Amino acid sequence: MRVGLLGGSFNPAHEGHRHIAELALARLRLDQVWLMVSPGNPLKPVAGMAPFAERLKGTGAISDRRRVIATAIEAALGTRYTADTLHLLRRLFPRVRFVWIMGADILTQLPRWRRWREIARVMPFVVLPRPGYTLSALAGNASRSLRHGRRPAHEAPVLSRSRSGWVFLPTPQNTTSATAIRDARKQGAVS
Repeated sequence: MRVGLLGGSFNPAHEGHRHIAELALARLRLDQVWLMVSPGNPLKPVAGMAPFAERLKGTGAISDRRRVIATAIEAALGTRYTADTLHLLRRLFPRVRFVWIMGADILTQLPRWRRWREIARVMPFVVLPRPGYTLSALAGNASRSLRHGRRPAHEAPVLSRSRSGWVFLPTPQNTTSATAIRDARKQGAVS
């Protein structure tokens, strides 16, 4: 089984997340994409973060519960850092081939993550464009440091058979943003 892992706060979950999941299913030839709702991102402020149950419910609403699945697996595992989550998932599901899915915004932040080089050594990943981030991500520290593991986009379907390596996957972009949704909600509350 080939599973894409798309983690995040999903604060709130939106059509852009579903767009990424569906692209990954098709272009990486995955069986499922798990939308892993983070109980708490160590790099994000707690202020403005919706309760976990609300974020999980919203993520469930954009899933199809068959191929795109919302999951609270990080909360169940009690992990706080992606490196720990990925390590446990590989131990718990030894026959599943995982591919980590991220937007270009995450690639720019990756050097701030705990054990990010270890993650790149043990987990293949795909980077999808994100408005305003793609060029800086591809020229950034993580991209330069991991350049030897980068593969051409046409090799994306074989990532799930690899132990490591990454692909930048040029795709149509969805401009929906959780930050913009939250800001619009605040404006609506003020009006």
